[in-house]
Amino acid sequence: MSKSYLDLINECDKFPYPQDDPAYYQQCIAKYHKFKISGCNAVLGYIPNKVVTKFPWPQECWSIDKAAQIVTLVTPPDATTATRSELLAHSLSIARKADVFDILRGWRDELYPIYGPGKELLASIERSGSALFGVVTYGVHMTAYVKDAKHGLQIWVPRRSRTKQTWPGMLDNTVAGGTSTGEVPFECLVREAMEEASLPEDVVRRHAKTVGCLTYVYVRDARAGGETGLLQPECEYIYDLELNPTVIPKPCDTEVEDFRLWTLDDVKVAMAKGEFKPNCAIVLIDFFVRHGIITPENEKDYLEIQARMHRRLELPTK
Repeated sequence: MSKSYLDLINECDKFPYPQDDPAYYQQCIAKYHKFKISGCNAVLGYIPNKVVTKFPWPQECWSIDKAAQIVTLVTPPDATTATRSELLAHSLSIARKADVFDILRGWRDELYPIYGPGKELLASIERSGSALFGVVTYGVHMTAYVKDAKHGLQIWVPRRSRTKQTWPGMLDNTVAGGTSTGEVPFECLVREAMEEASLPEDVVRRHAKTVGCLTYVYVRDARAGGETGLLQPECEYIYDLELNPTVIPKPCDTEVEDFRLWTLDDVKVAMAKGEFKPNCAIVLIDFFVRHGIITPENEKDYLEIQARMHRRLELPTK
């Protein structure tokens, strides 16, 4: 069946909203334990109950309250960001060595930040383990496009490598990647643009435009690789880049098979078939809204689409 724009939004922003159906929300959230760090009252993430049961928690630094469904990283009163990060790294290393989670087989040696309610950096966590704890993660996505008199606006669309652990063979945004601890979003974009698409640094720095951010809560399925049901709240910083037709994106690593310059109709057909990675589909929907391709006049779900791409996350953010 052909997917509507709202269908694609629903596939990405997948977790229910508490105000829409409180009873159903409670039924869903009951499948998770709250993740906390001692000394901070805020809930920092959500860990599936099945993960809590399976994880080989080091008893010296973890407290599990089964009745309240809270998992707490126990740290000394004078703990620093580095101390908390080391305890998380130690715990995930134990789980990795025990090979109890498929997702940890994709160990990246990259650190993602965990922020507290005052935007303070509480700790950093190995990228491949972040989804186990359901913490907010951050990334950059850029749509590169060209305009000409014959075809109008065309978009550069890459296909992900079929050997990737996550979303193999699916279509992606021109450039996309996760933002590591301490990394500025635009610098992440410059790095990813070269690594994934061979786009010259000077071109990206001079012509890429920041156009906003998208937020949503994804629930990982089998296509994402690793365990299913993991919560993935995300904030994506979004960029546009109009390219000269002579600048052609090309794969620079093993992440991407190839790039294709597609017309808007080509892109719409692929979206309707569900060929794009879910969060990449909503980046394109946002692009269509901003460029007047999706309007209140031609899209009956315009208001809901707009609201759902900018979800207010219940967890602390940067």
